[in-house]
Amino acid sequence: MELSLRARVRAGDPEAFRVLFDECARAVYNQAFRLTGNWSTAEEVVSLTFLEAWRLRATVNLEGESLRPWLLGIAVNVTRNVSRAARRHQAAVSRLPLIPAVPDFADELADRIDDVVALAAVRKALGKLRRGEREVLALCVWSGLDYAAAAEALGVPVGTVRSRLSRTRRKLRRLAMLGDLAPADGEPGPGSEQVEGGRANAARLKQERPR
Repeated sequence: MELSLRARVRAGDPEAFRVLFDECARAVYNQAFRLTGNWSTAEEVVSLTFLEAWRLRATVNLEGESLRPWLLGIAVNVTRNVSRAARRHQAAVSRLPLIPAVPDFADELADRIDDVVALAAVRKALGKLRRGEREVLALCVWSGLDYAAAAEALGVPVGTVRSRLSRTRRKLRRLAMLGDLAPADGEPGPGSEQVEGGRANAARLKQERPR
């Protein structure tokens, strides 16, 4: 009898992890980018998430189908740690003497302008939310997990996911009414709802940088 992908991952089968990477790496990257707003940080999160998944492979539950919620849950924790380390690093750098800045002409390339504008709007919106609200938004709206899968990823009850997502939508709606947000084209709308099966048809972020 052929073993399931869950069983193979739990057993430490390298080929199973290759399959898992092919299936989920992009979803992990997208989630990390939306939470951090940084291309290179998102790439770092992908690498660290799969290293951590290998370390935690024995925790895989043999029951169930997709391993995506389990992996995205690991990615949430990795993103927290990476962001915390980045803040400490930034605080240390801010204490160093200033040096003359060298212009980065690459930032002026036309194909980056739209991305920068869209990202600024998204980061402004996310900055108004608490960490738990940002995470549930990333999982349920952007990554398309249903309430149960998001609860599994975050390690919280389903009711907590529902209440956080509802609170987040109310907050974004209120901020939009006050004119305190300027959503970019493709940013999740405050009134978007989760449809049956947990797939959100909310407006998506502007497509990430081609990889």
